[in-house]
Amino acid sequence: MKQLLEDLRPGLLDPQAKALVGEVQWWSMTELDVEDPFPVAVLGEGPPVLLLHGFDSSFLEFRRLAPLLSSTFQLFIPDLFGFGFSPRPAGSVYGPNAVMRHLDALLQRMPASDAAGVGVIGASMGGSVAVELARRQPDRVRSLLLLAPAGLSGRPMPVPPLLARIGAWFLGRPGVRRGLCRQAFADPDASVGPAEEQIASLHLKCPNWALALAAFARSGGFGGCGEPLPRQPLHVIWGDSDRILRSALKEEALAILQQPGETLEGCGHLPHLDNPQRVADCCVDRLSP
Repeated sequence: MKQLLEDLRPGLLDPQAKALVGEVQWWSMTELDVEDPFPVAVLGEGPPVLLLHGFDSSFLEFRRLAPLLSSTFQLFIPDLFGFGFSPRPAGSVYGPNAVMRHLDALLQRMPASDAAGVGVIGASMGGSVAVELARRQPDRVRSLLLLAPAGLSGRPMPVPPLLARIGAWFLGRPGVRRGLCRQAFADPDASVGPAEEQIASLHLKCPNWALALAAFARSGGFGGCGEPLPRQPLHVIWGDSDRILRSALKEEALAILQQPGETLEGCGHLPHLDNPQRVADCCVDRLSP
């Protein structure tokens, strides 16, 4: 994967994405029974903050937010296990347990000198992952910022094998990728161009992308992750023009969270891309020790 990402970097249309690829380190985690190393973008100085991307995305999701935070925090932006540019051995098991084991191992390798712990930002599915991580690592995670979190309510929903394979094939179609990319932004006509569409599909070039995605779907994915809420301070940001997180799911999440959080105008499902400066300001307010 390292060589693939290096080969793709010169052709990236988004200069912020190209710069973030230049910050990637490759961390060995042999306890996961995977020989190849895992990508983690590491940049900035200050208290550590871990950023977790959403479903079928990559660390490049934070290309606009990272430069705004790197003067205040030291950022660690991994690809979740089975997603982005992480290795995908054919014999691995993919699903929430593997995602959490990978993050447990990653936290062990992060600097432990900050007694205040690690701040965590989780976007979409990454919001549920962040909540799970806070419960698993209460002494390491100090605070949470969730961006349009998905998967807090409901329950895991395993997809039958055939439908999982068909779903992965469908998500790999160029027209579908373009449509999903546009749907994630509040104003796609103004915000989505060739650079955004390129980044949304770039990781599909990874070997075994479809295999891992189908296996994750068979596992049921993340669902019902909001209860019980972790003990750490938690803040939520929503977009007022979110066309991916259905209103019923948002209402269920709000009932679990027992707080409204804040809603940003002119933002869709990815407020850190629609309004990165406002999200960065909130990060500084909420995640500083």
